[in-house]
Amino acid sequence: MAERAVCSDPGAELKSSHCLGLRLAHRVLALLRIHSLFYGFVKFLDTAMRSWWITSWLPSWCPSSQCKLKEVEERMLQPLKSKFSKQFVHISNDNKLWTLVFHGGVEGKTPLVLLHGFGGGVGLWAQNLDALSQQRPVYAFDLLGFGQSSRPHFSTDAQEAELQFVESIEEWREKLGLEIMIMLGHNLGGYLAAAYSLKYPSRVKHLILVEPWGFPERPQPGDQDRPIPVWIKALGAMLSPFNPLAGLRLAGPLGPLLVQTLRPDFKKKFDTVFNDNTVTEYIYHLNVQSPSGETAFKNMTIPYGWAKRPMLQRTGLIHSDIPITVIYGSRSSIDGHSGNSIKEMRPNSHVEIIAIRGAGHYVYADQPEDFNHRVLHVCETVS
Repeated sequence: MAERAVCSDPGAELKSSHCLGLRLAHRVLALLRIHSLFYGFVKFLDTAMRSWWITSWLPSWCPSSQCKLKEVEERMLQPLKSKFSKQFVHISNDNKLWTLVFHGGVEGKTPLVLLHGFGGGVGLWAQNLDALSQQRPVYAFDLLGFGQSSRPHFSTDAQEAELQFVESIEEWREKLGLEIMIMLGHNLGGYLAAAYSLKYPSRVKHLILVEPWGFPERPQPGDQDRPIPVWIKALGAMLSPFNPLAGLRLAGPLGPLLVQTLRPDFKKKFDTVFNDNTVTEYIYHLNVQSPSGETAFKNMTIPYGWAKRPMLQRTGLIHSDIPITVIYGSRSSIDGHSGNSIKEMRPNSHVEIIAIRGAGHYVYADQPEDFNHRVLHVCETVS
């Protein structure tokens, strides 16, 4: 009877619905307030880490410095047997690119230029440089905004940021007097090598894309094999305003332990060369300096790491005379269909796709001997 009485009273039903709506609204506002406070706090800390007044305090919070980065990079390169030189190559706006040069007594052959990926540096090629430099000159440099290279301000516009990277590579080439190059890029380096080839095709003899980032377009929700869980979407929306590695800097003195804990695989990838934490220390010191290139990368992405300007939309415009080799790891989580797409888009050009068994995204470190052999074989086709 009571239930029927309530249901038959429109005023009571309206009042009940109104109260329920107020309670839901209150909860939503409370959650939004928590998100707002969290966002404000983290953004303040991330901004503070980059501000001028924090510079003197930063080493006591993040146990890092340019000197420590230099020292651990020297340890990364110590196992190399080949003779090489190290130098800063000065480009415009007082910027400079940290560069390793391997001549190996080989002259007259097209040099191989190595571009590392996001968050990387020249030291990560430690298992490749000796082998690759036996047949031709090899150059490896820290991209603008990464490693020991200058860390300038990048445009917030994706196209402009990409252009800054490309122009820094061209100025670097011009300063070193390299007429033409075999360009090999991993991850972000692959994306930038392709972008460079689009603007300066006469300077590229062969393009080698190793697990390249930023080629496919972000799939539509209905096209994904497995939909992204709601909680991941919510977390992604909450963290999207921040730089990808802001958490590493905010971890302060716990940062080195954080890298060792979250990425123990890096130590394993180099266990035939190092039996200590040299590699994880190097990765830590690479990525807690001023987040210049990291910020540029963030500005070039949309949520979940997809490129704002997918390279597949432009790959067909790369000069048809430039051969392209795409190298993937058979165990990689990166979309491997881009290589097939490139091949379909360039029916009258040479496109080779190589899958290296037992390798993940860091192909050159997972299976260095196989990787070196495959790259040398590709380079043999170039004079």
